[in-house]
Amino acid sequence: MSLLLTLAAFGLASLRWLEVCRTLGAALSFSNVSSYFLAGQFVGNFLPTTVGGDILRVTRMGAEIGDHSRAFASVVIERLTGWVVLPVITLCALILDPSLMSSRRGAVALAAALGTLVLLSVLIFVAQHPRFGGRLQGQNRVTASLAAVHQGLKIYRKVPGSMLRLLTVAVAFQACLIAAVICIANSIGIRLETSTWFAFIPMVFVAQVFPIAIGGLGVREAALVFFLGGSFVASGQSVVLGLLTYAVTLVASLAGVVPFIFGPRRQTTKGEL
Repeated sequence: MSLLLTLAAFGLASLRWLEVCRTLGAALSFSNVSSYFLAGQFVGNFLPTTVGGDILRVTRMGAEIGDHSRAFASVVIERLTGWVVLPVITLCALILDPSLMSSRRGAVALAAALGTLVLLSVLIFVAQHPRFGGRLQGQNRVTASLAAVHQGLKIYRKVPGSMLRLLTVAVAFQACLIAAVICIANSIGIRLETSTWFAFIPMVFVAQVFPIAIGGLGVREAALVFFLGGSFVASGQSVVLGLLTYAVTLVASLAGVVPFIFGPRRQTTKGEL
C-alpha cells in the first residue's frame, strides 16, 4: 500500500507541475510532464546529488518547449508550493491537537514551521516585487531564468484560482506521502494518532531535503527519532521507519528508468537536443 501511495503521490506531483506549466503558457501533455518528472525522480534518488533531478527536468522541458527560462520557472514555482504546504499541514495539525505543543518536539515543530513560512514568504516577496525580481533582465541564462520566475509569480497574482488549484494538488501530494509513511509505520508496529503524524512528518520531509546527505540518509532518521521519541517510539524503530521509507521511495523511483534512458533519444530525433 505504501508503494501505491508513493506512486500516486508522483502522479499528483506531475499534475501539480503540469498546472504550473499551463499557467505559464507552456502547452504540454500530462504524459510528457510525467515522463520528465519520473526521470528526475530517478536521478534525484539514485545519483549522489540533491538537485540533479530538477536540472534534468529543466533541461528536458526546456528542449521540448524551446524556453529553458520558462522551464526553470515552472520547476521553481512547483517546488515552492510543496515547501509552502508542508509547514501549513504541521500548523493545522498542531492547532487541532494543541497538546502536542506542550512538549519540546511540538515547540520545535512549531518554530520550524513558522520559520519555514517566514523564509518562504520573504523569498516569494522578493522574487515577485518589481523593485527586486522585477529589475532582473535576460542578459544571460541565469538572470533570464530568475526573471522568468518573477514573471511566473506575477501571473499567479492575477489568477488566484489557479494558485488555489495548485495548492490543493500540493496538499493531496503531501498527504499521500504522509499516508505512505503511516502504512510503513503500522507494518512495523508503530501506531500513533493521526494528528501526531501530520504534525511531525512534514517537518521530517523539510529536514531531509537539506543538501547535507545523499537522499536525506541519516537526517531523516535523526528527525524521526527526535519527533517520535516523545510518543515512546524506540530509536531503533524510528531508524527502521526512515530506512524503509527511503527504500519505498527508491523502488517507486524505478518507474523513471525508462523515461530517463529513452527521453533524450526521443528528443534528439526531433532535433531538440
